[in-house]
Amino acid sequence: MKNILYTLAIVSLISFSSCKETKKVDEPSKMEHVMSIHDEVMPKMGTLGKLVGQLKPMADSLGAESVEAKAMKDLQEANRSMMDWMQGFGDRFDSEEIMNGKELSDEKKQWLKEEEDKVQQVRENINSSIERAEEILSKQ
Repeated sequence: MKNILYTLAIVSLISFSSCKETKKVDEPSKMEHVMSIHDEVMPKMGTLGKLVGQLKPMADSLGAESVEAKAMKDLQEANRSMMDWMQGFGDRFDSEEIMNGKELSDEKKQWLKEEEDKVQQVRENINSSIERAEEILSKQ
């Protein structure tokens, strides 16, 4: 009877620890979430440049107050916000923390929450500026 209880206890512990481990694998970490947002919008950086190139001649001929010039400025600001975010993020976290899941200090965990908010705003800036520029260009 004692052996059966002992065996059940061990099996329960193994099951519990494997479930806990599975959860870690299935759920992305906060760092993975932040990086997935970056990875989602990074390929759009080329689109920003292409759209700036298409809007520039119109903006130059229509003036700084034109919708084309304002859309071009929004694209450039979205590009700058991504570059600034990447620089600041790289200054706060090392490659082991970013790429290999190295444990973060409490301070860095707080920073990561801040960086998540920042990169979500960068995503919004990029997506909205592209949408606006494409809308303007489709009317030309």
